[in-house]
Amino acid sequence: MTEHPLRLRTRGIRRAGVVVAAACAVIVAGPTAAPAQAAGGPSGIAAKGAFLLDSGPNKTLWGKGADTRREMASTTKIMAAAVVVTTKGVDLDRKITVKKAYRDYVTRYGASTADLRTGDKLTVRQLLYGMMLPSGCDAAYALADTFGSGSTVSARTKSFISKMNKKAADLGMKNTKFDSFDGISKSGENYSTPRDMAKLARHALANSTFKTVVKATKTVQKATNGRTYTWYNTNKLLGSYKGVIGIKTGTGSKAGPCLVFAATRDKRTVVGVILNSSDRYRDATRMLDWSFKQKTATKVTLRTLPPGAQRD
Repeated sequence: MTEHPLRLRTRGIRRAGVVVAAACAVIVAGPTAAPAQAAGGPSGIAAKGAFLLDSGPNKTLWGKGADTRREMASTTKIMAAAVVVTTKGVDLDRKITVKKAYRDYVTRYGASTADLRTGDKLTVRQLLYGMMLPSGCDAAYALADTFGSGSTVSARTKSFISKMNKKAADLGMKNTKFDSFDGISKSGENYSTPRDMAKLARHALANSTFKTVVKATKTVQKATNGRTYTWYNTNKLLGSYKGVIGIKTGTGSKAGPCLVFAATRDKRTVVGVILNSSDRYRDATRMLDWSFKQKTATKVTLRTLPPGAQRD
């Protein structure tokens, strides 16, 4: 079946007790028998847009199409999370009731989902996990509806997107625009650049709640009625490459596979962005090897997602 242009790649999510598949994907960061280092930057990067930032000194390390605007799919949710966690006086334990509209939304667009159940009550913190790990568009909708202002759901989500755009402007993300709280673009006006997304990632990682959430490979959360939600992080680089601390995957028909990632070694944190790549994890590994001055290419066995877990 042909993918709808607005749809994200999705699959249903399973509860606790899923058995992890034994098969693992193995990738090698650099060319066969070649060192990971290259004079002008990492070699063999398939992404149409890519960027590396030394987060501490906020120093550009390398870029490819760094300022070319591209759709960024569900990496949009990094900004949605940033708006929530930096809201003045935010109560992360505030309980939010799941509306039928959130479930109807993911059904309508075939969107990635945290499989939220109508009537369940979850905290803001729990919904952040539901948005950032399985890339739940229903969780993103719940947060946008809660943190936007207005008398209707439509008005509140529009208000929330305005807050996303204001924060982008405040951060100096000059080539970024949001028309969506989750990456499902209604007008084709949801875009950014590798450089801008690196700025956003650096900003978001400065928040301890955000950093804790995106670093988790798995979480088990209970709604107030006792229902258990088990969510797995769609970012396979996490737990597969030494020092990786997040951040977010994204996949769309126009955006292609995307990845915003970060890794820390010896108290040095590097942020990377990949937009529209045919091999995002190999790209990321090569980029990190180059950043950390690896003399030989790292061989990585990607973390395996359980059958039925979301892919993004």
